[in-house]
Amino acid sequence: MLNAAIVGLGWWGKILTQTLAKSDKITVVKLADVDADGGGAFAAEHGIDFTTDYSAVLADDAVDAVVLATPHSLHEEQIVTAAEAGKHIFCEKPFCLNRASALRAMEAIEKAGVQVAIGHERRFEPPIMDALALARDGKLGALMHVEANFSHDIFAALDDANWRLKTDESPAGGLTATLIHLMDLSINLFGQPDRVLASVECHGGVVKNGDTLTAQVKFENGCTASLNAFTHTPFFSRFAIFGSDGWTEVRDKAHVQAPEGWFFTTCLKDGKAETIEYEVATPVLSNLECFSDAIAGKATYPNTPEQIVRNVSLLEAIVKSTGSGEIVKIER
Repeated sequence: MLNAAIVGLGWWGKILTQTLAKSDKITVVKLADVDADGGGAFAAEHGIDFTTDYSAVLADDAVDAVVLATPHSLHEEQIVTAAEAGKHIFCEKPFCLNRASALRAMEAIEKAGVQVAIGHERRFEPPIMDALALARDGKLGALMHVEANFSHDIFAALDDANWRLKTDESPAGGLTATLIHLMDLSINLFGQPDRVLASVECHGGVVKNGDTLTAQVKFENGCTASLNAFTHTPFFSRFAIFGSDGWTEVRDKAHVQAPEGWFFTTCLKDGKAETIEYEVATPVLSNLECFSDAIAGKATYPNTPEQIVRNVSLLEAIVKSTGSGEIVKIER
């Protein structure tokens, strides 16, 4: 059993705590947050030890791993200090906000020899896994393009002071909340991104850091991706892969915080689209438990350090492109 501490008890940190209550591989032994009253009350409700001191988490020999659900700008230092303390690290996305930070954090992880994992639970959605396998097995022919959208209005109800709406923490609208998942899936399929042209706009006047984000990505292998994220519209999620011999599409019925299943459609050379439904699964829990299995040597964690850094490099390029309105080359 892996003993973990969850650091950051906002919306998602609480969901992670509740999710891990169902795990038979990970036990949450400590919770940490800067909000002594709110965090302490939540911890007491769940009967888990609480602290406001991150250094106390790292000094606790009972803690094997940290799960970071903190503001994005804190990740670099929290990852570095956790690695130096010998703790395994599960970090919510984005791993960091720029390539230099990601490289420094990953260097500390590799030096310490600890396991790293990232909150890209979409890789663990059964229909996404099947769609990627279909593409890799050659069933779609020569791969050409990804077309995807991951949108919701959850943040439209947040107070303007919330860090998730601040451009220094969450630049370019839905980039760090939702588009980053689509970036990860595209990188997983196509490899190294080469260049990007992106635009962010604010149409609703509610989500101040932008509610309409689109990014056109070209990869070094010549494949392309059209990725979109809206943060002032009801939930919508679509991930489609196009090849020379067919296409496949996954549509989510609901957000991953309360999943309801998926529609999975495939159309091959005969031109007949076939749709099947997938029942509810638990990709968030599956991701965390795969992290635990990797530490135990029972599995290989699928999101590699190289892919994690590539995602951050693309993130940084998207931010630059939304600011300049120009195509930005992605560092590698």
